[in-house]
Amino acid sequence: MPLTILVVDDDLGTRLSISDYLELSGYSVITANDGQEALTMVVDYHPDLIVTDIVMPRMNGYELVRRVRQQPAFRLLPVILLTARTKTQERILGYQSGCDLYLPKPFELEELAAAIRNLLERSQIIQSEYRFSHRENLDNSTQTKSVEAQSAQFSHIHKSELLSSLTTREQEVLELLTHGLSNADMGHQLHLSPRTVEKYVSSLLRKTTTSNRAELVRFAIKHGLVE
Repeated sequence: MPLTILVVDDDLGTRLSISDYLELSGYSVITANDGQEALTMVVDYHPDLIVTDIVMPRMNGYELVRRVRQQPAFRLLPVILLTARTKTQERILGYQSGCDLYLPKPFELEELAAAIRNLLERSQIIQSEYRFSHRENLDNSTQTKSVEAQSAQFSHIHKSELLSSLTTREQEVLELLTHGLSNADMGHQLHLSPRTVEKYVSSLLRKTTTSNRAELVRFAIKHGLVE
């Protein structure tokens, strides 16, 4: 599919000569009479490059470039300014507005075509690198989310397995442990001897791979083993 170039000039002869030459060079060309019309065509057609005159009615070339650059989607769009104005200050104004190349009139169509080809090649490389970087960031983001999901899933499975490995009595002892009760107090509530309660506590420490009651309570709360 040929690349699209927008040619903007209020002079019909200039507009036609540039358009015909570029079409013969294999480009798809669209044209506008002034900056205002060109701005609408940029949004509608998304050209790959703009060639524009500076002195035009309604909106001049400087303002056109500034307005185009204000839109994030077109900040990298190559722009060539054509003008009979050759003063240094005017060229500086052109570059400050955001143009990529300032070509004074009169110019050779062959020179314009070479400039267009160079800018388009550079633009294609930049856009390709941008797309690759954007895709890489998306892939990394997707991978991170996948790892987080897997981690959450593993945590859920681990919690389910651990809960299912606890007996009803162990779960009761664990619940009372989180309230800071002693073996005697737990035994009184569960109708068990303190020695039997201690056996359940030892079993809980082993199953949760914790080394003391404080660690056991923190583990139980962290993993949602108690209400």
